[in-house]
Amino acid sequence: MSHSQRLPLSAVIITRNAASSLTNCLKALSFCDEILVVDSGSTDRTIALASDRGARILHQDWLGFGAQKQFAVSQATHDWVLCVDADERVSDALQESIVQALCKPDFLAYRFPRCNRFLGRYLRHGEGYPDWNLRLFDRRHARWSTDTVHEKVLTQVPVGSLDGDLLHDSAESLGAYLDKQNRYTTLAAQQAHAEGQRSHAGHLVLSPVLRFLKFYFLRLGFLDGLPGLVHILIGCGNSFAKHAKIIELQSSSTLT
Repeated sequence: MSHSQRLPLSAVIITRNAASSLTNCLKALSFCDEILVVDSGSTDRTIALASDRGARILHQDWLGFGAQKQFAVSQATHDWVLCVDADERVSDALQESIVQALCKPDFLAYRFPRCNRFLGRYLRHGEGYPDWNLRLFDRRHARWSTDTVHEKVLTQVPVGSLDGDLLHDSAESLGAYLDKQNRYTTLAAQQAHAEGQRSHAGHLVLSPVLRFLKFYFLRLGFLDGLPGLVHILIGCGNSFAKHAKIIELQSSSTLT
């Protein structure tokens, strides 16, 4: 389908030392009218790779996940934006769905499933799939939240759903993944504490257990084999860690 038959689209990516995964991401975005890369200080080949693929490159010091992505959206040339991470790539089926949707949009924002690869396997159940993400939208009607972690797109308009997967191809080691989860739970605990959320012993016990029951049994995570089990157990550990860190913050606040 010709590009001239649809609304113009900007692909938006935030980066920092993303050279190991960026090339595949950019190749899958060749159907977009613009690729905008907002970098926060890469020291690897990220900038060179983006330049080689014809991307427009801007520098912005790190603002936090939500704020950084919103800055990038605000700098795009076109109002319709597709937001992807450097370790994600648009599948052929999703590309076709996006092009068709922008020929005559029925909605001003669209979500689609993200398929996560973990321990060498694409997860199709549990927490790993369908992992719906709202990433395609008219920026005049939606925006990224200001959350420091687990940022999301906020909108007041109805959201459509598209076929085709956004493939999350993170190649990080299990150790790096666990380190990242530790950072994320710290940020999540700090944000929850700042918003007045309180945790107690019941959260430490019930939250991980209920999470496991939901994703391993109700969401059929057991069908993803050992990678699915490990992924879900790490998520349960994250739930425990977040509440433990909130309790630590509560204790510190009491002492001061």
